Amino acid sequence: MQTITEKLMQSGLANRVVSQAQLGRLLDGTPQRRYNLVNRAMQHGELLQLRRGLYLLASNLLNSSHHPFVLAQALQPGSYISMESALSFHGWIPESVPMTLSVLPGRRQLVVDHPLLGLYRFYPLALQRGQFLQAVDRQNFSGQTALVAQPLRALLDIVCLRKYEVADMKTLVASMRIDEELFDSVDQAFWELMQKVYLHKRMRGCIQALQREVDR
Repeated sequence: MQTITEKLMQSGLANRVVSQAQLGRLLDGTPQRRYNLVNRAMQHGELLQLRRGLYLLASNLLNSSHHPFVLAQALQPGSYISMESALSFHGWIPESVPMTLSVLPGRRQLVVDHPLLGLYRFYPLALQRGQFLQAVDRQNFSGQTALVAQPLRALLDIVCLRKYEVADMKTLVASMRIDEELFDSVDQAFWELMQKVYLHKRMRGCIQALQREVDR
């Protein structure tokens, strides 16, 4: 009789987050038998529960580890990686980030703190309709993908979430230790595009103020 680990590896799902429904299709027998197999695999440390109804094989059974951006996408489909997590990924800030930060559609914040896989925070933002994925790109991580905000979008998401004001733009770049030369690649059209993304008038003022600061 094959184990869940063997089934997942043979089906090409070894590196994937799988749902309870997917496991149900892979495993024969009654629901109780499938439940027992899943529990046994978790007790043996072969299968990890990401959150209720979502599972993945432990990294020590694979040739690679699970990228936190990919896990974030599985935890909250439709979200994208942003803020300090995206800035660190793009090399805009020198520090690594001890959690994975994302923006999610809707109005409710989500926090998932997994003892083995890390801390994941998802935040809703006040955005214009149809602008949620503006300046967000699909990135590849060992054959799997995650949506990651471009650097300026990630920075402006921070401004939006933390309700910074126009006057705060003078110190924002310095406080985050962003090299101002990185802004040289941002053209006028992109700044104007970003002004259409956010819902509140405050953000338009902040975007204009930030552009003035980095253009000096």
